[in-house]
Amino acid sequence: MSSTLLSGRGFVPRPFARLGFGPALALVVILGLGVLPMGRIVVEALVPGGAVDLQAFAARLGKASALRATWNTLDTAFCGALIALALGTAFAVAVSMTDLPGKRTIGFLFLLPLMIAPQVTALAFLQLLGPSSALLGALGLAPPPGTANPLHGRSGIIWLYGIQHAPIVFITLRAGFARIPRDLTEAARAGGAGALETLRTIILPIAAPYFAAAAALAFVSGVGNFGIPALLGLPVNYLTLATLIYQKLSSFGPSVLPEVAALSTLIGLLALAGVACQSLALRGTGHRLGSGTPARFALGAWRWPLGLAAFAIVGLILVLPALALLATSLVPTVGVPLSLATVTLDNFAEVLMRQAATLRAFRNSFLLSGAAALILAVLAVPLVVAGRGFGARTRRWLFGSLTLAYAVPGIVLAIACILLFLRPLPLIGSLYGTAAIILVAYLMRFATLALQPVEAAIGQIAGDLTEAAAVSGAGPLRRMATITAPLALPAAVAGALLVFMSAFNELTVSALLWSGGNETLGVVLFSLEEAGLASAAAAIAVTTVVVVVALLAILDRLARRLPPGVLPWR
Repeated sequence: MSSTLLSGRGFVPRPFARLGFGPALALVVILGLGVLPMGRIVVEALVPGGAVDLQAFAARLGKASALRATWNTLDTAFCGALIALALGTAFAVAVSMTDLPGKRTIGFLFLLPLMIAPQVTALAFLQLLGPSSALLGALGLAPPPGTANPLHGRSGIIWLYGIQHAPIVFITLRAGFARIPRDLTEAARAGGAGALETLRTIILPIAAPYFAAAAALAFVSGVGNFGIPALLGLPVNYLTLATLIYQKLSSFGPSVLPEVAALSTLIGLLALAGVACQSLALRGTGHRLGSGTPARFALGAWRWPLGLAAFAIVGLILVLPALALLATSLVPTVGVPLSLATVTLDNFAEVLMRQAATLRAFRNSFLLSGAAALILAVLAVPLVVAGRGFGARTRRWLFGSLTLAYAVPGIVLAIACILLFLRPLPLIGSLYGTAAIILVAYLMRFATLALQPVEAAIGQIAGDLTEAAAVSGAGPLRRMATITAPLALPAAVAGALLVFMSAFNELTVSALLWSGGNETLGVVLFSLEEAGLASAAAAIAVTTVVVVVALLAILDRLARRLPPGVLPWR
């Protein structure tokens, strides 16, 4: 009895009993979703046989294939981050600090690549620039048959990393620019400095930490990206760490778990190094600057030319690939140019009504992403409320552990789930090879998306309301049910939609966890493209884009009832 306390709820560990039931339960859930999977990978990598074996760990990482994949990962992630930084900075300055026409629409469209699955982005660009492009074929501009797709390999991966991750830079820099008080820029302008000089000498130096943070986040996203190097690199055997892990596990199964755990640990360390750089870059920025009204620069005669140029760039990186994807989905097979004589909806009918695998994938993706969104929406308010039983610093660490599961590459989390659930568990058996393991992985990966809006919303609820209810005799559960939950409901709905949208067509996690009958949309799309059925894959991709855009429209309608910063395009 020395380590437990006997209470009305049974035997409770003494440290948890001191916390209280609610905070103790929140602690268990948060650590289970955030810390447990990462810890399991480290144990498998460093302690595969029950004893620490650093020599075996180093040997696995020292293989020629691992070294080559590590270099490819660092190379593509770094170069892609540079492109993302250049592109994201230009649009962040234009949308945040100028009178550019249509800038809200431009900002929304510029963020769409971040909301669309990487494999969909890769497929769209492949269908745009390849010799079998239905769109270029209709215009008579397609490369000659047999020509290699220019996006296959290193260069294509880098360019698509830049496009896919530029919105991350855009969001980060907009947050930084919003913290620069207008007084500083107005003083510089009053002193005779022009717009460009003010930008160069005042705004950009002050926002330097945000530039470093944005570059680090873009780099981390490149390290963990699977969809783009899978579609652009695997066909030419250009492997990154993520695709090397996929290739090994697909070829050899669970027998290579110690080796892929070592590779996953390396990816995790690279990702955590990037996150650490981001945190160090932003340390202290909140104390040096207060929230201000961002500076505004009049573009004068350049206003409409620059506005048209911005729309043209968005068209090149978003609209044109989307049209190419749509064109591919509307032709009978790859290589047929789009025309009135060849246009058909048969691919959509095939994947939405006739093909058993794609019908299962749609059903599974809807059910799994919907279940994850619903469970996390229900848990969000109790977890945030219970988490307030901890001190501010402890609470930051706890919720930061949930961010860890989202920050590390999805393929690393998938390996963690395999290690956790491969062996049978008491009462429920093994989850490996079932849909349940994908659901658990979604809960781990996307928990932070559900909790962040709710945490922001609850933080804005006046303490007087709950204090008055407590004085009137309402207990914690009644206060949460009658005051906190109703006020936080819009944020919980927004978080659930973000979870659903992120999980609906993801590939990185489910690529290693799916099994026969449990396919998801991302897996089926990838498989169809690998099998040369690009028209059917394009039909799936177009459908998922429509679903994502519809969800974004719903979120935009909720904007007025949400805390500031929940929707990045506002």
